[in-house]
Amino acid sequence: MDFSSLYVKEGRAINKAKGALLVAESIPGIKFNEMVDVQLGNGEIKGGQAIDISEKATIIEVFGGVSEVDLIGSKIRCKGETLKLPVSMDILGRIFNGMGEPIDGGPQVIPEDYLDINGEPINPALRQPPAEFIETGISAIDGLNALVRGQKLPIFSGSGLPHNRIVAQIIRQATVKGKEERFALVFAAIGISYDDASFFMKNLERTGALERTVAFINTASDPVIERISTPRLALTAAEYLAWKRNMHVLVILTDMTNYCEALRELSSMREEIPSRRGYPGYMYTDLATMYERAGRIFGKEGSVTIMPILTMPDDDITHPIPDLTGYITEGQIVLSRNLERKGIYPPIDVFLSLSRMMKEGIGPGKTREDHNNVFMQSYAAYAEGCYLREISTIIGAEALSERDKIYLTNADEFERKFISQGESEKRTVEQTLDTAWGLFSALPEEDLKLIREEFIKKYLPEYRKSK
Repeated sequence: MDFSSLYVKEGRAINKAKGALLVAESIPGIKFNEMVDVQLGNGEIKGGQAIDISEKATIIEVFGGVSEVDLIGSKIRCKGETLKLPVSMDILGRIFNGMGEPIDGGPQVIPEDYLDINGEPINPALRQPPAEFIETGISAIDGLNALVRGQKLPIFSGSGLPHNRIVAQIIRQATVKGKEERFALVFAAIGISYDDASFFMKNLERTGALERTVAFINTASDPVIERISTPRLALTAAEYLAWKRNMHVLVILTDMTNYCEALRELSSMREEIPSRRGYPGYMYTDLATMYERAGRIFGKEGSVTIMPILTMPDDDITHPIPDLTGYITEGQIVLSRNLERKGIYPPIDVFLSLSRMMKEGIGPGKTREDHNNVFMQSYAAYAEGCYLREISTIIGAEALSERDKIYLTNADEFERKFISQGESEKRTVEQTLDTAWGLFSALPEEDLKLIREEFIKKYLPEYRKSK
């Protein structure tokens, strides 16, 4: 590499080194997020990125970090461009690292284009409201917290909960409902353990889902800086498939907590003033720049749907990471430790979970005409059963009326038959709704006040049998 055009000022281009950061004197003409090459004193060359520029100094983030730096002998070369991802249809079925380099043993991608990983903002006037159903095959999501094309719907989990298994199941099963349309998955693993990375890669290969998936894997042993680029690379690949190739793309980002921890670590290195719990004050804006890349655009057939997964520290839903994520996204799916202790999989907390775009994505022509009524009645019946469960622990189940006992039993059945399902069990939305109707049949018909009478006559098992 020719380093004749290196920025050097009196042989002291770099003034300070701290972790993965190099502080250089102000470099004329350098731009924010511009890529650079750093030649260390021992001759080693590492890539980097300008993350802060001012009249006094330029801060370079070095990929892979630097342990020992000869400040006098080191040099910086500006490339004049940002980090870009080479894209073409060849990226489908491939696995990359957090810098966009293939790690599956396959050849380099022959690029059709190079796209800036920071993307381009969608014109608000051209945004099309999300309104089409994505079937995940999981009843607690499809029936009660439906995922809609173009939506941002995170999963809030906790340490030790089976979010990885749920993610793997969604990757295997997710499809676009209705007519045959081109559907792809983009999966980004951020700062996960080697065992988790191996689990996802083997799962993708074994189930055949890899053919329609683009995967970006960043393990816990990889450089921290790559945690910042991994989700952006994934979203760039998704935007290419959606806007250039007219595909419907579901992006799964796990674990966004590791991303935010990396953001805090780099902010600390830069000696920025911390905000809540030590996280940088711009974390909300930073997350929004990624989550808002989801959506649909008028005139474009494709869509980008995002499901970020994050583990809540100490199961605290008010922690800054889930708190800020909830403000940006359209709902959340929350995993319950109590349900997990009962052996229920997936342990989705029905009452804390919410999909704000659900009503736009269900109903006639999308799922089924009775979906909204079933959704409301299921919540009402389960809520009453859970309330009676709490009452029975105080006064005893024997003191409950016969009607109360029916609802108490129904809540247990709802958890066992509706929420719980096999890890390899894919339910269609029709099967999900029929399961709910089966549970309604145990309740007094006069209590089904949230369901239209015509639907009761059409879908309640007793009436179906009499036809």
